[in-house]
Amino acid sequence: MLKLINFVLLAAGSLMILSPLWWMFSTSLKTMAEVMSFPPTFFPESWNWSNYIRTWEAAPFTQYTINTLVITTLVVIGNVLSNSFIAYGFAKIPFRGRNVLFAIVLATMMIPGFVTLIPQYVLFAKLGWVNTYYPLIVPAFFGSAFNIFLLRQFYMTIPNELIEAAKMEGASHFYIWRKIGLPLTKPAIATVAIFSFNGAWNDFLGPLLYLNDENLYTLQIGLQVFKGQLNTQWNYLMAGSLLVLLPVIIIFFFFQKYFIQGINLQSGGK
Repeated sequence: MLKLINFVLLAAGSLMILSPLWWMFSTSLKTMAEVMSFPPTFFPESWNWSNYIRTWEAAPFTQYTINTLVITTLVVIGNVLSNSFIAYGFAKIPFRGRNVLFAIVLATMMIPGFVTLIPQYVLFAKLGWVNTYYPLIVPAFFGSAFNIFLLRQFYMTIPNELIEAAKMEGASHFYIWRKIGLPLTKPAIATVAIFSFNGAWNDFLGPLLYLNDENLYTLQIGLQVFKGQLNTQWNYLMAGSLLVLLPVIIIFFFFQKYFIQGINLQSGGK
């Protein structure tokens, strides 16, 4: 009986979570007349698959995809390398004031992102980086508090005896981090990579602030072509949103094993 109740609750929860996705998919296949009709239809009266082709042809989405891939790839590389290196230092290299410095890093998580938005924009404008990809990519190479905390917890689980043995063999901390630290923290690295990919791929505010040239637009900015002041083409907008969402879903399904393992180990590390 308990199993049946659990099954019913899980099924109901799954339906609630998947229903917005289905509504988006259903809307993407309707005509605008059907989208605006009342009462709304749960299934499309006619399945207009050509909406996806028209959506892709409405703007240079191929160029937007390339732009987004370049930014996302560099952000993932920057986040993985910088956060892993900094986290190793906090976990395995003793130095004066380490705990205080780590507490300050954690405290930065309490500052809302919008507070630093204007100072960051002024800084990047003075550097001449507006209308370039630098403001979107360079900060990823300087670490983020949450990822540093996540990876530090993993490095703390590596026995100090292993580090000391490597140092006795003449290995430097950089060599230990590269040859021992990185391979042993693959689940955490995968978790950071997925978070970074998701954040960079779906970033809307950053490109909106810093990119003015249409040739530099990302997919999230490109979708705005379907939104007008008086009229929004909901069927094309939903089709475009699904196409943009597809890589995120694929990445998650391919790496969910590492992602779940990373979260579980992180919980154990605490």
